Amino acid sequence: MDRRIYGGSAVTVLFLFLLISSSTASALSKNPNPSSGSGQINSNSVLVALLDSRYTELSELVEKALLLETLEDAVGRHNITIFAPRNEALERDLDPGFKRFLLEPGNLKSLQTLLMFHIIPNRVGSDQWPSEDSGRVKHHTLGNDHVHLSKTKVDGKKMVDSAEIIRPDDLTRPDGLIHGIERLLIPRAVQEDFNRRRSLQSISAVLPEGAPEVDPRTNRLKKKPAPVPAGSPPALPIQSAMAPGPSLAPAPAPGPGGKHHHFDGEAQVKDFIHTLLHYGGYNEMADILVNLTSLATEMGRLVSEGYVLTVLAPNDEAMAKLTTDQLSEPGAPEQIVYYHIIPEYQTEESMYNSVRRFGKVKFDTLRFPHKVAAKEADGSVKFGDGERSAYLFDPDIYTDGRISVQGIDGVLFPDVEEIVESVKKPVKKVVVQPRRGKLLEVACRMLGAFGKDTYLSKCR
Repeated sequence: MDRRIYGGSAVTVLFLFLLISSSTASALSKNPNPSSGSGQINSNSVLVALLDSRYTELSELVEKALLLETLEDAVGRHNITIFAPRNEALERDLDPGFKRFLLEPGNLKSLQTLLMFHIIPNRVGSDQWPSEDSGRVKHHTLGNDHVHLSKTKVDGKKMVDSAEIIRPDDLTRPDGLIHGIERLLIPRAVQEDFNRRRSLQSISAVLPEGAPEVDPRTNRLKKKPAPVPAGSPPALPIQSAMAPGPSLAPAPAPGPGGKHHHFDGEAQVKDFIHTLLHYGGYNEMADILVNLTSLATEMGRLVSEGYVLTVLAPNDEAMAKLTTDQLSEPGAPEQIVYYHIIPEYQTEESMYNSVRRFGKVKFDTLRFPHKVAAKEADGSVKFGDGERSAYLFDPDIYTDGRISVQGIDGVLFPDVEEIVESVKKPVKKVVVQPRRGKLLEVACRMLGAFGKDTYLSKCR
């Protein structure tokens, strides 16, 4: 119910006029005498009056419920009476949860049932209303339900079920009329469906808890770990926080301080992607992170959990050299980007100092267990070896303490590692003779002096 324009929707009225004209033309081609009972509507129809009336909220609900053709068919067959709630009844007086329930795509049938409950397939004017003495009179609706018309004995108010008629005969047309009512009429079936859905939503799932762990050394229950201070590094390594598969979904609760994130990772990832676009020459990398994969969102989750990342971003010229075969395999873009993300916070200065001091340094990547090698070359940092190498081209494009972006002039690929089988050496078994006590040794010596040492089996 977004629009609040008096007079309904001009587009809907134009569509209805076209629908009426086409239907009338087809009917006249089949039956030249329109008075013979074809029952087609015209521009003076009560349905057109509803869509072009003060009841804009109801007319918008009719549009969203896809009931225009159904109502056109009903008006073509007989007169109808519409009970139209005032706009305030649908805007402010209606339960917000019930309004969301009606507008959900899966509840289209409930919305149609609700609207058909406000229409009866015969003409009932205010002069035809039942009197106080006649009691409640039942009328069937278009939704195979029924409403009761009555008049109060105290003040003579006209009622439809429990809603008061505040504008009797507000709009009258040859094929029907509209009564304005104070509030929405809700059939029992729709109310029960709403209550059932609300009851199911209110059932909260019980979080599973593992069995208590027992320390085998002390045979006592293990104590729960102390709460992690806010802003401290994550408890798990980043490889353990990553779920298996091509996405970087973190573990349920590896972050600092539980579920409350102390870093706005999504905002930081958004900032560095905007920086890449404004910097120029790195549009392909930004397109892969945002459009071709969901890595931008997953990187934001990791940073929110307390992890730090360094992105080696190939420029557009390097990305243009990628072949179709390198990108056509399932998960290939993700695997390429994984190899360019280092789970450390490195700047151009820190990497250059490392390779100057240690010669060749290998950094872990998110493409576990592959590592990217870096060394000093031509006064800069060179990653990889041979044709698959790349130089640090644009240093410190983005650095905020959690994410560092370094521009390189090539796309890196891990080297093919040969699997070396370790040869197991045979282990010789050493037979240890049982050690004899000193008293037994003295006895054996004495018996040996007389040649009787074979009497004891321990002396043999």
